[in-house]
Amino acid sequence: MSTPVIEARELTQIYPVKRGLFQPPAQLQAVNKVSFAVEAGRTLAIVGESGCGKSTLARMATLIETPTSGALTLDGLDAVHPPASERKRLRRTVQFVFQNPYGSLNPRKKIGTILEEPLKINTTLSKAERTEKARAIMAKVGLRPEHYNRYPHMFSGGQRQRIAIARSLILSPKVVVADEPVSALDISIQAQVLNLLADLQEELKLAYLFISHDLSVVRHIAHDVMVMYLGNAIEHGPKERIYARPLHPYTQALLASTPRVDAAKRERIVLRGELPSPLNPPKGCVFSTRCPFVKDRCRAERPEKREVDGRLVACHYAEDFLAKAA
Repeated sequence: MSTPVIEARELTQIYPVKRGLFQPPAQLQAVNKVSFAVEAGRTLAIVGESGCGKSTLARMATLIETPTSGALTLDGLDAVHPPASERKRLRRTVQFVFQNPYGSLNPRKKIGTILEEPLKINTTLSKAERTEKARAIMAKVGLRPEHYNRYPHMFSGGQRQRIAIARSLILSPKVVVADEPVSALDISIQAQVLNLLADLQEELKLAYLFISHDLSVVRHIAHDVMVMYLGNAIEHGPKERIYARPLHPYTQALLASTPRVDAAKRERIVLRGELPSPLNPPKGCVFSTRCPFVKDRCRAERPEKREVDGRLVACHYAEDFLAKAA
């Protein structure tokens, strides 16, 4: 087994939230002890509803935020407390593709300038070398040479996301974190961008963290899937196992609501109630307030993640669901 390019161990992010004038701040636990590892050439998809902690995890993975606790290594280096001499290299190791291709590109700058900017800041390349590299990466993502001198408003949404992908690759990173990279695009364009990401991964041996709420999209690009709920990783393992036999009720509900044409229809699981406030999470299992199979034990005791059928699951009754699915 090869060494992971990115590895997180019990990453936690807690934000203080102001309350009344003389009250101490409340603690909002956005991410709670999440661990994962991704090797070169593989994709970990992180899925869940809005507010589950996906984007917070992405910001920690890209060094935008420092975790409250836990460990993060990038290419074998400590990314939480890096040596001063390695900080610049760490920043180049991981890059971000943002959700909105309309808002992530500076409308006042030409595409060539946007692509060359990271090289200008992070390398000692000459102007000619920067231009050559920018044009090469444009060709790699399917943009034409004449696009170099155009502005972002002159491109379609799919083309802008190709520009954003090119910008993320210009520094030759080993890890790309893509936060909902196709959710703002038309369905017809989504497949083109997903195919491009897959081709680039194969060619450049990139490790992807792919953040999404859409399991039908994840199915086409992920090797492994981590399902999050209220800041917790509740099911984590190989894509094939999770899609074939989801063992956590929340994963079952997500997959039951995902349109499919290639298999028998899953039993419909209806989630009732609202997502609990992260300022006041349930005392037992975090999913206990919405789980259709909840028992007294679930409300009183928080399940630990354990291995069941080749994946990690945080559910007291995962074995029962496995037996039922067999």
